[in-house]
Amino acid sequence: MPTIVMTLNGRLSEVFAMSGSAVIVSNETSMKCDTQALAQLAGLLFEELRIHPDVELGIRLVDTAEMTRLHVQWLDEPGPTDVLSFPMDELRSAPIGEEPKSGLLGDIVMCPEVAAAQATEFLRTLDEELQFLTIHGVLHLIGYDHMTDADYAQMFGLQDDLLATWQLQNAGSR
Repeated sequence: MPTIVMTLNGRLSEVFAMSGSAVIVSNETSMKCDTQALAQLAGLLFEELRIHPDVELGIRLVDTAEMTRLHVQWLDEPGPTDVLSFPMDELRSAPIGEEPKSGLLGDIVMCPEVAAAQATEFLRTLDEELQFLTIHGVLHLIGYDHMTDADYAQMFGLQDDLLATWQLQNAGSR
């Protein structure tokens, strides 16, 4: 069960603690989204990507006006986008045999309105699209990118594998 806290901007957020980590999910929109699934997905990603269990991750769901503002401010690009990632301690997946580092993973900001439009294009629900974008955002937080064809293939291949793992894990709960 999440703990409800007040954020600095005066909005209520849900804090999910999972084996030492903290995932703060803040839905600042009027759209109903499965925030608990996003927190559970984050926990799976920490395990699958060999991220230290004592990390902090923020997930913010914002409206198109706020996403447009952030998109212009940080990427100098007009209009809203689906997801932005803001890494903090530049954490990476730990190589096999090495202990992962703890710290602040960072923040993912998603726009459910943009995600809803994309979801219909990809034959997904809004929650499925937000889960897909959460995986994408976390991969960016740990250093993955898609600027070259090789980087794109690596990142999207891993993203597809993680999404399939998540879907298999949750197939029985539907």
